[in-house]
Amino acid sequence: MIELKTPAEIQRMHVAGRFVAEVLSEVGRLADVGVNLLDLERHVRGMIEQRGAESCYWDYSPSFGRGPFRNVICLSVNDAVLHGLPHDYTLRDGDVLSADLAVGIDGWVADSARTVVVGTAAEEDLRIIRATEEALEAAIEVARPGNRLGDISAAIWAVARDYGYPVNDEFGGHGIGRTMHEAPHVSNRGRAGRGLTLRPGLTLALEPWFARTTDRIIYDADGWTIRSADGSCTAHSEHTVAITEDAPLVLTRREPENPATRPDAARPAIRKGHLSRPGRPMPARSNGADDH
Repeated sequence: MIELKTPAEIQRMHVAGRFVAEVLSEVGRLADVGVNLLDLERHVRGMIEQRGAESCYWDYSPSFGRGPFRNVICLSVNDAVLHGLPHDYTLRDGDVLSADLAVGIDGWVADSARTVVVGTAAEEDLRIIRATEEALEAAIEVARPGNRLGDISAAIWAVARDYGYPVNDEFGGHGIGRTMHEAPHVSNRGRAGRGLTLRPGLTLALEPWFARTTDRIIYDADGWTIRSADGSCTAHSEHTVAITEDAPLVLTRREPENPATRPDAARPAIRKGHLSRPGRPMPARSNGADDH
């Protein structure tokens, strides 16, 4: 069943969305050469607990996973793109990191994802990230009353085709609200003018994800992490969007970020190789030097 939200309920989802945006901005700033994925996960866990939010991932047990997911964020590196299980991996120069986060606050959920390059960026990696971001914005633009669900799918697919990237439609976007996954499913490939008519109050998590040279996927032995079947680089962008009478309302929009102009003093730090205790943020470096 598809549940339409009232304006007041959408505002409650926006509270969760702003927090998700804040956390993903922090992850993007902290992701650096020498930082362990487990450090990032623990740091995010501390932020969630301090806020009094609830992770939608902890103990998540869908049909495609292997046992409950015992982490609060998905972290996928390079050819991994979805459901990346945080593990003992230290980020290297040039790694492509996708971070996907969903949390609930006071019973309402928001979900978002972003992809960043650690250290030195290769142009082909920036290109596929840019493609997912443009596809996401194209999808948001057509998320308006009277349009069809297929218009969203077609908008994503059109951007992928323009960039020359194949599209896998096994995993895509979804409805969202009181729970992380609600009806309807939103494919990243489809035909305009088809499917459900969009109405005010419908809230969707739109999430284009592409692999550079394949639409096939494989699973890691952990039963969660999904990779491109040919090992090519991937990227993933996602926002929670509410359809309103006027324009689409992005509930997880991050503050504009420009690392090239952001003062070093404004950047948070993470102590490499140190796992903070859950519920507490990771301490800054004792020498006062902040890293990206």
